[in-house]
Amino acid sequence: MQTNQEETEQSPKSKSEERQRLSSEMQDIMKTLPVQPRWIFLGTITVIAIVLSILSERLTVGPPWLIPTFLALLLVPTFLTTVFGYHHLTRPLALSIMVIITVALITSVILMILALFRHSASATVLFRDAALLWLVNVVTFGLWYWEVDRGGPIMRHSKQPERADFVFPQGLADLEEWADWHPGFIDYLFLAFNSSTAFSPTDTLVMSRRAKLLMMLQSAISLIILAVLAARAVNIA
Repeated sequence: MQTNQEETEQSPKSKSEERQRLSSEMQDIMKTLPVQPRWIFLGTITVIAIVLSILSERLTVGPPWLIPTFLALLLVPTFLTTVFGYHHLTRPLALSIMVIITVALITSVILMILALFRHSASATVLFRDAALLWLVNVVTFGLWYWEVDRGGPIMRHSKQPERADFVFPQGLADLEEWADWHPGFIDYLFLAFNSSTAFSPTDTLVMSRRAKLLMMLQSAISLIILAVLAARAVNIA
C-alpha cells in the first residue's frame, strides 16, 4: 500500500518533469531548424482559409466567410503558443484546425454533389468550385501527413520520435549524404498530390493504420470531385 501511495504521489511530479524535458528538447530543436515548422502551418492554413472564402455560397454551410473567420480566431492562440514556445499546446490546436477544415471540405463536396443533381450551378461555376475543392483537398491532407508522421514536424527531429507513419525512399537509401535527412512539408505535399492524382503513394511506404485511413479519405474525396466534373462534362456534351 505504501509503495502504491508513493508511486501515486510521484506520478504528477514525474509527468511534470517529463513535460519540462520535452519542452526543453523542443526548444533546442527549434534553434537548429532553418525554418520554424509552425510558420509553414500558419501560412498554409491562411491560404486554405482564403480559398474557402471564395467558394460559392451554395457549397458552404452559412456564409462563405464563416469557416475562414473561425479558422482565423483559432490561428490567434496557435500563433501565441508558437511565439512563446508552448509546443504541448500548439499541436492540439493545430489538429483541431485540421479537423475543422476536413469537415468543411467534406461538407462542401457533399453540397457540390447536390448542386450537380439539382442543376443549381452553371458549368463554369461548378468547374471553378471543383478545382478549388481539389486544391484544398491536396493541401489539407499534405498538412495532415506532415502533422501526424512520427509525432509532428518538431518531434520528428527529437531523440525519441513516434513510430513512422510514412517511410520515404531517402530514409531507406544507404547513402551517407541522406543519413541526416528528415522529410519537410514539400515531401508530404508531394505525397498528397500523388494521392489525389495517381490514387497511390507512389514511392512512399504507408506504415500506420491512421495514415492509411487518411489516404483512403483523401483519395475518395478526390475521386468524387473528379466524378462530379466528369458527370457535368457529359451533361454539357
